[in-house]
Amino acid sequence: MVDNEQLLKGMGKRISERRKQLRLTQDELAEKMDVTPQMISTAELGKKGIRPENLVNLCKALEVSADYILTGFIGEQDVALIAQKLSLLSPAQFRVAEEILTNCIQLAQSK
Repeated sequence: MVDNEQLLKGMGKRISERRKQLRLTQDELAEKMDVTPQMISTAELGKKGIRPENLVNLCKALEVSADYILTGFIGEQDVALIAQKLSLLSPAQFRVAEEILTNCIQLAQSK
């Protein structure tokens, strides 16, 4: 059985981490989603669930899948978002990005 409180806290943590990765404030994210900053705060603290229409807008604003927000699972949609970004790079930039990914993988494997 899934613990609702733990599920909401996990979602909140992922929302907060991703928002910070994108260097957005709660106010800026709220503005992008057309919701109140309090709704963002409440979601990040894991105090309340997110309505489906807000989840859709949240995922668009944070450029992640609903699977990631809900479960932390990196799925095909998340990989496709990265692939789309990579396709915008020049060949030289692409090789730099590839090297960065390789270094990250090696670092993670060495831990």
